[in-house]
Amino acid sequence: MQTIIQDLEKIIKKDSRLVSDEGEILKNKVSELAFAYDETLIKLLFDNTPVRKQFFVELKDKQKAIFKADDFVAFVNRKEFLPDSFTKFKNRIGLHSGGEYLKDNGKVVLAFPYKDCVLEGGQDKEDQKRDEVFYNEVLAPDEIDRLFEPKVLNNFIKIDKDGEKDVNQITAQDNLMIKGNNLLALHSIKNKYRGKIKLIYIDPPYNPDSKSNTFAYNNKFNESTWLTFMKNRLEIAKTLLTEDGCMIVAIDENEQAELKVLLKEIFRGYEVHSITIVHNPRGVQGTNFSYTHEYALFVIPEGKKSIGNRKIDEDGIVWRNLRDNGGESLRTDAKNCFYPMIVENDIIVGFGDIAEKDFHPEKSNIKHGNQYYIYPIDKEGIERKWRYARQSVDEIKHLLRAKKSRNGIEIEIGKDFGTYRTVWIDSRYDANEYGTKLVKSLVPNCKFDFPKSVYNVYDCLYAVVGNDKNAIVLDFFAGSGTTAHALLMMNKEDEGNRKFILCEQMHYVDTITKERVKQVIKNDKKGSFIYAELKEWNQEYLNEIEEAKNASDISKIYKKFINEPFFRYDVDLTAFDEKEFAKLKLDDQKKVLLECLDKNHLYVNYCDIDDSTYKVSTDDKKMNRLFYESK
Repeated sequence: MQTIIQDLEKIIKKDSRLVSDEGEILKNKVSELAFAYDETLIKLLFDNTPVRKQFFVELKDKQKAIFKADDFVAFVNRKEFLPDSFTKFKNRIGLHSGGEYLKDNGKVVLAFPYKDCVLEGGQDKEDQKRDEVFYNEVLAPDEIDRLFEPKVLNNFIKIDKDGEKDVNQITAQDNLMIKGNNLLALHSIKNKYRGKIKLIYIDPPYNPDSKSNTFAYNNKFNESTWLTFMKNRLEIAKTLLTEDGCMIVAIDENEQAELKVLLKEIFRGYEVHSITIVHNPRGVQGTNFSYTHEYALFVIPEGKKSIGNRKIDEDGIVWRNLRDNGGESLRTDAKNCFYPMIVENDIIVGFGDIAEKDFHPEKSNIKHGNQYYIYPIDKEGIERKWRYARQSVDEIKHLLRAKKSRNGIEIEIGKDFGTYRTVWIDSRYDANEYGTKLVKSLVPNCKFDFPKSVYNVYDCLYAVVGNDKNAIVLDFFAGSGTTAHALLMMNKEDEGNRKFILCEQMHYVDTITKERVKQVIKNDKKGSFIYAELKEWNQEYLNEIEEAKNASDISKIYKKFINEPFFRYDVDLTAFDEKEFAKLKLDDQKKVLLECLDKNHLYVNYCDIDDSTYKVSTDDKKMNRLFYESK
């Protein structure tokens, strides 16, 4: 046995595909290639006489043999082959079926590396971009018996212009923000919102090939893991769209091509278009190519006029107010951008000097003889700024017009876009100016790294729901809340009644996402939303395990929940040895406990709402029945 093990180790290491950068054999990759009957691997094995006798059935023709893939994979995955302390312990208490450990069972074959990927919400540092931990586990179909059932919601709060208050009612007219695993949140709202969502806009975690990648599980399967993670969510999301509904996915160059193929596979009967948006004009430093752009993939039904909702006049011109709005748009933010536009007979005839800092007009339109001096002051009387500085506005005078409105004379800038172009370039899309700085102006202690420009998202949303004032927009990767912010801006401008549904699992949903949207509503003095959380069960223990700092913490957690949470039905703990367990590294101790927990019970299922075990309050029961429209 020892000779075979030694021979096999030497043979496998001859194939660079099967060895990590640290020189360790990648058992999963070996199994994958064996089941794929990889020619290179089989030849290496066949050429070694002891190995050939062990794993091949030789035929009369000595140059031909039958490879016993099941036996080979079972041997590779046995604890005797390259064991470590974690592997040995895992095999001792490991998952079993019919008296045989699943890890040793060669009959289990994965054609696609992972059945499902579960997003866990713990985060160590909020200043790291999307510092999320993704747990990817193989779930057999018969194991997913409760995972996708609707979940109980709790911790309901209503937030409007006056702040937070208790929730006594919930209707289809309410904006929603749900904290919890987004895959399970989607399955929780699928019956209520099936066929009702006009637009899904998402900005999922990117998958760069660098240390900044937070989607880390197994780098050798990293791409397929990410795509499976997306596939699970896109498939259920598609069922929520209206007949003419669209999806927009923001992505960078790392997965743009692969994601587009996946979208075409899932969204049969839809068109998929790539829009390039220059969001970082300074570029990304430290690489051979300094990327200044990212992508928005538009997924629209074939043969339907779903895109093109813009304020276009008869000449094909798109007009926007030249006055800046939002967080980074005050007079004090750019002293050279506060000056008067001079209008006579509805025509812009010139531009005044930059206003002195101690000069404060009482209103935006000031009459001097036959001329009006128009300042960038909004209808609430807030002194804002023009999009262009005084020294550069002469260059774009031909793009400006004066237009009468309820508030007097407005100055607009127009561009001839015709149909939507596939490259969007505008200073408004700068993620630093109108993303990072804007969010910090609303949530001063925010450390969310490089959120989208609100105008980037606004223009994407407007393309689909600009003329639909009652549309519902879903974002199940809510991040800092840019989608809700952009939609509230749109409603304010045209007095629309569009609704948003946000889903986010990360802890910053409490400190950033909720607070940002809350501040926008407070500033606008309009709007509201209901915040709720998926009620955790085993998810609480997952959080505790992930946050454990030492072996003592892990030991306390184990002793506390050994009789409370739901372990996987196929876990045998009879051989659990606390002394052996204590010898494991902290990360390996965490892995053991995490793998033992039943992921069907991460959150409390709605069907169990009356089970006293879960301690659902009377008020929460009432709100859940209102939400799910059940008795």
